[in-house]
Amino acid sequence: MTRPGPQARIAVIIPTWNAQSTLRRAATSALAQDRVDVEVVIVDDASVDGTLDCARTLAAEDDRVQVLSQPENRGPAAARNRALEHISAPYVTPLDSDDFMEPDRLAQLLQIAEQGDWDFVADDLLKVPESDVDGPRTRLWSQTDIGLQTLDFSGFVRGNLSSRHGGRRELGFLKPLISTAFLNRTGLRYDADMRLGEDYMLYASALSQGARFCLTDPAGYVAVTRPTSLSGQHSARDLGALVQADRTLMARTDLSAGDRAALREHYIETLKKWHWFRMIDAVKARDPVDALRCFYAPPAVIGDLLGKLGEQVLIRGSARLPFLASTDRMKDTGEKGENP
Repeated sequence: MTRPGPQARIAVIIPTWNAQSTLRRAATSALAQDRVDVEVVIVDDASVDGTLDCARTLAAEDDRVQVLSQPENRGPAAARNRALEHISAPYVTPLDSDDFMEPDRLAQLLQIAEQGDWDFVADDLLKVPESDVDGPRTRLWSQTDIGLQTLDFSGFVRGNLSSRHGGRRELGFLKPLISTAFLNRTGLRYDADMRLGEDYMLYASALSQGARFCLTDPAGYVAVTRPTSLSGQHSARDLGALVQADRTLMARTDLSAGDRAALREHYIETLKKWHWFRMIDAVKARDPVDALRCFYAPPAVIGDLLGKLGEQVLIRGSARLPFLASTDRMKDTGEKGENP
């Protein structure tokens, strides 16, 4: 059993749900960080497999691990907020339970944060498939070195437009090192009502409140991609919460004209996806009234909806009405897995 060392400089928070097969890899990679003292807070989100037992075993093996258990499944945002209540380290960083970090990552980010007085320091992620975690890695954001770049509100929001950065390459997937003092001073937390885009909302909210946020080249966060990843699956409810998040941001009175333009672009893009998923649900329920309600939207959204329905008619033949179509195929022709 590892004995507690000096007070941790960084708290690594790991929300987890039914991740029995990958949790040890994630937590071990956090505990193995070089040149920096860490604590690891694992929050089990009411798993129904052996995840909680795995977490408790890790805590028994290393005193730097703390385990919290949610009484009911509430999603990663609520789990991360629970972890934030139990840390004292000056910096915090999220780690997904199916991902892992290289040993020198946090020391690199901490050095940048302290030397530049940054509130958020994010490194470009490295992506690998679960089927070959030791294989070639691809970068999330840029395939060439970027050095150290400052992110402002409009740049970050536009970096989450799937029309520009599709294939789950949006900046909302970043897992930055975050100043705990900044979170506490502003009262910012993850939006517990969101199961999609909760990172996007936290980072955008922080930037709107003056956070100093930078992005640098990969330091060693390895995002493991899987076909069943929760971040690649969303419902109309999830997209509706993301639409509401943009509306909340647009209600701020201190955004510049450029910030509002970027936010409006993201809002309309998300609105298109939300209305399409609502249409799919209406088709599945054989509910033409709900389908018609989907057309209560800005002109750009209506045009996009008509275009997608037109594609369905062409795919299936003009004799088949959309309400007789397969909703699974309709989802396949929509935009999925590309939201932050």
